[in-house]
Amino acid sequence: MLRLKELRKERGLTQGDIAASLHVVQAAVSQWETGRVTPEADKISQLADILGVSIDVLMGRQEYNPTKEHSQMPAAVKIPVLGYVQAGIPTEMISEIIDYEEIPADMASRGEYFGLLIRGDSMSPRMLDGDVVIVRCQPDVENGDIAVVAVNGDNATVKKVKKTAMGIMLIPLNPSYDTISYTNEQIVTLPVEIKGKVVELRGKI
Repeated sequence: MLRLKELRKERGLTQGDIAASLHVVQAAVSQWETGRVTPEADKISQLADILGVSIDVLMGRQEYNPTKEHSQMPAAVKIPVLGYVQAGIPTEMISEIIDYEEIPADMASRGEYFGLLIRGDSMSPRMLDGDVVIVRCQPDVENGDIAVVAVNGDNATVKKVKKTAMGIMLIPLNPSYDTISYTNEQIVTLPVEIKGKVVELRGKI
């Protein structure tokens, strides 16, 4: 039987965390854990990567020794800082790697992460020019989360997200800046896409 629930809880993950990493609904993860539905082969492979175990361990075909499994994991994993993101109006996000940051291996096992360098002051005083944010790749966030949002395909901004029936609002923390709003139609036509959730801030000043 799939060891998903056991491994997920051991790593301090919620069903929502797993669902976000795999771009599926939380109900699917719940069904996998109860055994009502078996995930497809590609999802099983991705789950094993997220949980940091082999497919055989995940599927219950091989004995699981947490101490041994964890001892084989590196203490930290390097992730790329991809480029500059204007913490103000959307600006072009440069995809070239400009630096690296380390995150705990256990954290890295939960999904795909990257770092982004903050430029501008629209997210001050929490985020300052030159700070680095650690971002977990996911296509959606909860209201109130701070996210990296791409506009027009190759533009990105770091903002607090508020979703409404009319569309989406990208809210700066600095009151000197205006909230940017997009209608549901603009979300589709521009498009406006959530690229990831900011999960950590690393001050550099």
